Amino acid sequence: MSINLYVGNLSYQTTESGLRDLFATYGEVISAKIIMDRDSGRSKGFSFVEMANRADGERAMAELNGREVDQRPLKVNEAKPRTNNRGSEGGFGGGHRNYDRY
Repeated sequence: MSINLYVGNLSYQTTESGLRDLFATYGEVISAKIIMDRDSGRSKGFSFVEMANRADGERAMAELNGREVDQRPLKVNEAKPRTNNRGSEGGFGGGHRNYDRY
């Protein structure tokens, strides 16, 4: 069973191939994706690394969390499933009001 890892506090100099190589020392890496800002094209400072084996991913997480890479201590933990925070309620506190009273 695979595991998806969140890797935060990345330096702008960190590359996807560098991350892949780093995590590959612990096991098979399925993917390594640095999240980029749409507007600037620069790294947002975090990535997701998917590893083929859960045990290898947990070992990588334990050994790489806090380890300095490109002069930055990495933050590595299991990625949480993505949730859709863009609900139909909107972002202005709306909710359902009783306008009949006015």
